[in-house]
Amino acid sequence: MHPATYTGGFFGVVILILDLIAIFEVINSNRSVTSKLLWSLLIFLFPILGLIIYFLFGGREEHNSGYEAIA
Repeated sequence: MHPATYTGGFFGVVILILDLIAIFEVINSNRSVTSKLLWSLLIFLFPILGLIIYFLFGGREEHNSGYEAIA
């Protein structure tokens, strides 16, 4: 396999899982629909950079919809 054609791998799977978790968190938050759409698009279009920006500047604590433990 040529190194230039190799993409993804373990790191790609980890980023995909983190992106899906972040998008799920955005969708279930108490943000406005426009805000949910913009954050989701940022994470979807720029998977690594969008994820970093969301976790640093997304205000996750104030928009948390109040997850409760199952147990």
